[in-house]
Amino acid sequence: MKTDKNILIAFLLNLSFAIFECFGGIFTGSISILSDAVHDLGDAASIGISWILEKKSKRTPDDQHTYGYARYSVLAGAVTTVILLLGSGVVIWNALDRIIHPAAIDHNGMLLFALVGVCVNACGAFFTREGHSVNQKAVNLHMLEDVLGWLVVLVGAVIIRFTGFTRIDPILSIGVAGFILLHALRNLNEILDLLLEKTPKGMDLPQIRNHLMELEGVLDVHHIHIWSMDGQNHYATMHVVAAGDPHDVKAQLRKELQELGISHATLELEAVQEHCHESFCTPRAISSGHHHH
Repeated sequence: MKTDKNILIAFLLNLSFAIFECFGGIFTGSISILSDAVHDLGDAASIGISWILEKKSKRTPDDQHTYGYARYSVLAGAVTTVILLLGSGVVIWNALDRIIHPAAIDHNGMLLFALVGVCVNACGAFFTREGHSVNQKAVNLHMLEDVLGWLVVLVGAVIIRFTGFTRIDPILSIGVAGFILLHALRNLNEILDLLLEKTPKGMDLPQIRNHLMELEGVLDVHHIHIWSMDGQNHYATMHVVAAGDPHDVKAQLRKELQELGISHATLELEAVQEHCHESFCTPRAISSGHHHH
């Protein structure tokens, strides 16, 4: 899988680079380089986890995981995002301390490290740019942040070189960490929606129901559930009161649902006079006049 390979490349780049950075931070005395190192070590760890789980998420369903393994990709995204949140917190904390107690910085060394940093991470961002899963988005976000982080270090080094204002180093690192924090929170929100089985974004339940009700032979649709495995594969279950040939009705429903972006549907057909045993047949918001209870 291309995805797995890209994530692995990103992992190896990040790990080797984080080690190089630790020396850089100590050697130059720059907090933004050191904070980048902490951040990169966190990245490497979370990308490693992502790689293992993304591989696992490609496995086919079995008796234990009847829905398949797609959720592992979501789990990886969650782990990565939490590591990012913690990492950003640590960076901000250290930077605040540095603003209060500024220290000497070797700006030439900082400049050199920053140039190498921008190049290496730009490569990483380029390799991981084509992802669609929540997990891959998280990994790509990591790489983009690293490019940004290093651009910031570069700017800081230039400013220190010409003005001697060393406090710019921690101030800029807070800016980057804040940016990361915001993005990570947005990503976490998306992940929680998936884990809470919310109706996928852009899917309007009443509208879908109305669509299906217009099909020939469909008298009523209720007890609808729509959820997403990983943000890409959507599932649905529903009860359908049908008149006419059940095979035709089912075929029509499946085709319609496919067009609406639902890849896997479980349909329960009911006869007109049949009593539906579900006590809460349909979310109240979409109950329409004719229930067959």
